[in-house]
Amino acid sequence: MTRFPALPYADWSDTKDTLHLFLQIIGKIRLKTHPKLNHWWHVTLYPHVRGLTTGRIPYDGGGFEILYDMIDHKVIISQDDGRQVYFSTAGMSVAEFYDALFSRLEKLGIKVKIVAVPYDNKSKIPFAEDDAKRTYDAAAVTNFWQALCSISNVFETYRSGFIGKQTPVQLYWHSFDLVVTRFSGKTHLLEGGTQSDKEAYSHEVISIGFWPGDDSFPEAAFYGYAYPEPTGLNQEPLKPQQALWVDKNGGALAILKYEDMRQADDPSAILLAFLDSLYDSAARKANWPVGDFKPIYP
Repeated sequence: MTRFPALPYADWSDTKDTLHLFLQIIGKIRLKTHPKLNHWWHVTLYPHVRGLTTGRIPYDGGGFEILYDMIDHKVIISQDDGRQVYFSTAGMSVAEFYDALFSRLEKLGIKVKIVAVPYDNKSKIPFAEDDAKRTYDAAAVTNFWQALCSISNVFETYRSGFIGKQTPVQLYWHSFDLVVTRFSGKTHLLEGGTQSDKEAYSHEVISIGFWPGDDSFPEAAFYGYAYPEPTGLNQEPLKPQQALWVDKNGGALAILKYEDMRQADDPSAILLAFLDSLYDSAARKANWPVGDFKPIYP
């Protein structure tokens, strides 16, 4: 397996859009059924050895999991009573995917209602009505999963260097990015924004992530930012030399392009250097108690 396969946005953007909508449907089921967690952690999906998973969702005294298998390209729904159903995804329209998923949930006795329209997506068509033929390049989906696996390995190493509160490695299906967020422990309530924004940004954070690109930034990249943003953050040096600061909605966003990382002699080391340089600069500028968050184990 190629640890960091090429992910040229133009070559798979239509497939990415299809996959994004499929994952939004799965994510909305987790949102509706999982007990609510701080900062919306109950809505996310997680890297799995075969794709992306909801993890175990408590339901009616038991539990179930939805796995999007990105090797065999099927969705597998498993219950903790041993029952399991599945369906293949390649060639499906969004409406067909929606119907197949919910019909199989019903077979297992799982009843859930979601807001069945895309969230913050360029598609505004209700899932059940989106019957247009969709592009699905299975090889591109597998490449994306392979990249997520390798990136997750580096993100887990990054997490190991911090003993404060932080998220798991998790994928937010609305924005389609893989994220790890660290918290200082201090509250800092967001002024303005939606209720979900205020719940997500109720405390000081330094967040890093990966997203596969979109129409406004058509290439895969890693990013990092701090909330609230300390003055002068975008003047701080980043590693490696290819990393840069860009303005995003009036704030400073650190960027390392995925292709620059994968072309390095040691991509994992280059990525970890980027993540550490962003955190070190942001934590120092924001006066976090950095020493308190260093691991005490050898």
